Amino acid sequence: MASNKPLDGKIAIVTGASRGIGRAIALRLAQDGAALVLAARTEADLAKVAAEIKSHGGKAATFAADLRDSPAPAALVKAALDAFGAIDIVVNNAGATKRGDFFELTDADWADGFALKFMAAVRLTRAAWPHLKTRSGSVLNIIGSGGRTPSAEFTIGGSVNGACLSFTKAVADIGIQDGVQVNAINPGRVKTDRLKQLLADEAGQYGGDIDATLEAIARKSNIVRLGEPEDVANLAAFMVSPQARYMQGSLIDLDGGQTKTI
Repeated sequence: MASNKPLDGKIAIVTGASRGIGRAIALRLAQDGAALVLAARTEADLAKVAAEIKSHGGKAATFAADLRDSPAPAALVKAALDAFGAIDIVVNNAGATKRGDFFELTDADWADGFALKFMAAVRLTRAAWPHLKTRSGSVLNIIGSGGRTPSAEFTIGGSVNGACLSFTKAVADIGIQDGVQVNAINPGRVKTDRLKQLLADEAGQYGGDIDATLEAIARKSNIVRLGEPEDVANLAAFMVSPQARYMQGSLIDLDGGQTKTI
């Protein structure tokens, strides 16, 4: 009996796939029928995600590398081709940037922020492009609401995210000619392990209760709630599906109403 999953026969690379949003996206794309190439720094964590995908009858390969290293994205493309023979989808999700006082952040902090989130996405998109062009593929960049609404404690992240938004629009223009879809999602605050670590100190004023802290942040930010990784995964799955091919160069805010600007 033929399957009717929307991503049957598709091969997807997801970076930052070992946890949080990347893991959720990988699991959802696998659920929709895609074969996954999972990339992150830690092989043991990637292996757990791959095992979860395979336990539900899916296909997954892993690629452990630091994507800040300039040859790594091209090597990831080669690994995907070796594993599955083609590439249909690239989800650029890897990258965390350091927060803090602008005057205390160093040149090295700035360079590191751009190296993983921005340059890794540039290099991976460039390396995968000929294969995406052959298959009328799709690039999806997971960026962040800080690119639209910069803040004092997020000077690096806001700048990196702003660059990623501009990159998405520019490459989407190339994609019109080459038949490659390029879009982005800007998540707001999502309940990942990283966010919970950032909030550990703040939780002190709520008796150490992380959930109470998260609820207080939602109220203070005037948003409907904090996001779940699956919220991003659900939208990502739609945006790379055949039903979303009219979307091109779209920068979708998924932040519970955090972005107030037009």
